[in-house]
Amino acid sequence: MPAPTIGVFALQGDVREHLRVLTDLGARAVGVRRPSELAACHGLVLPGGESTTMVKLARTFDLVEPLRERIAGGMPTFGTCAGMILLADRILDGIAGQETLGGLDVTVRRNAFGRQVDSFEGGLEFAGLDAPVQAVFIRAPWVEEAGPGVQVLATVPAGPAMGRIVAVREGHLMATSFHPEVATDDRVHRSFVHLVTQS
Repeated sequence: MPAPTIGVFALQGDVREHLRVLTDLGARAVGVRRPSELAACHGLVLPGGESTTMVKLARTFDLVEPLRERIAGGMPTFGTCAGMILLADRILDGIAGQETLGGLDVTVRRNAFGRQVDSFEGGLEFAGLDAPVQAVFIRAPWVEEAGPGVQVLATVPAGPAMGRIVAVREGHLMATSFHPEVATDDRVHRSFVHLVTQS
């Protein structure tokens, strides 16, 4: 199969890092700012950033409905940090009227780990990977509750947040609370590229 075209939502957030990792893995990685660019994609990454700003910009650029349609239609989509919030069907601690794109049967708590100063990193056991993933959390959400069809991929192993869900998959959708694009380990992205090529 030729290299899949994987878009990265490029109106806000840490876009470059995702583009670099995806390109290094052999995908054709492209920034997505308009519906025509989205239409050319086999898969999509929703990066970390500011979830409320990302939705506002998506609405300004007429991307919200096309994104919802493609996600609901089965396009593999991977959300990291703010991207996890965008994929969630339900949000806790959101701002009044905050919208999501939806698709993942989860309730996500925004800024669950605290403010920027509470950012941290550590090793996580990740389902399907044979060694822990180095996970970087920056003002990260967590999954407060997951529906019956949602597979939990990783939880926090220790500390005050021990047991909190920080990575999930439901069918063609994947999400992590952390930022795999800023670590040197590409295995989480690799598993998403595999999901895209298998779809």
